Amino acid sequence: MKQRIVTGVIAGIVFLTLLVLGGYWYAGLIVLLSVIGYREYIQMNGFTSHKLSSFVGLVALLLLAVPWDMLGITLPVNTTAIIWLAMFVLLFITVASKNKITIDQVALILLGAIYIGLGFYYMISTRIPDHGLFWTILIFVCIWATDSGAYFVGSMVGKHPLWPQISPKKSIEGAVGGIVISMLAALLFSWYAPELLPIQTALLLGISIAIVGQIGDLIQSAYKRVKGIKDTGTLLPGHGGVLDRVDSWLIVFPFIHWLGFIPH
Repeated sequence: MKQRIVTGVIAGIVFLTLLVLGGYWYAGLIVLLSVIGYREYIQMNGFTSHKLSSFVGLVALLLLAVPWDMLGITLPVNTTAIIWLAMFVLLFITVASKNKITIDQVALILLGAIYIGLGFYYMISTRIPDHGLFWTILIFVCIWATDSGAYFVGSMVGKHPLWPQISPKKSIEGAVGGIVISMLAALLFSWYAPELLPIQTALLLGISIAIVGQIGDLIQSAYKRVKGIKDTGTLLPGHGGVLDRVDSWLIVFPFIHWLGFIPH
């Protein structure tokens, strides 16, 4: 427990410091986390020997995750083209390897590049515009409020399992508690900056972040259960790997952007 607390405090201070600094500091951290997360994904799928196909996935991930506009670089291809080209190259690898590398394997590699790359990209793009720090902290606070609310409410009054086949410890009561606490957290941000976040929007954001964030958590739990592992990595002692910590983030940030709640 002591190790978990120390690791959490140090990691939290570093993360929040770079988040506040923004710019290249925060973007660099997020891109680094995306690469580490992709490495964890490759390892837990047993693709470490598939160096060429894994490298193609890494290139696709970087093309998707890096904020090229921030660097003053305009890519000659858009997101759709990046995904299609990565798919094409990976499918060609299955042909060139005479199915030693199978279509199932490259499909998982492509899925990982998209899932991780786009998820981290939207964490960066949320921070870039005016008031980006406000919106980024809002999303993170609502995610953490959801996790804390679900844990404490579930521990105190949780009786009905939410999804026992995937995550036996989660309860319906805890899930509802997480939603309520997330809404309250969002309302605090509305009280602080009503010109940026009207009450109605705050409530919708709080609900959306809580529901989608818990789904993101269940997605990672389901995947780890299939793979028979407890953690995706060992980078953070007592906390597991990068993907263990960002399971909700990877789903919430793109989803909130696509809902149109965050101004571009």
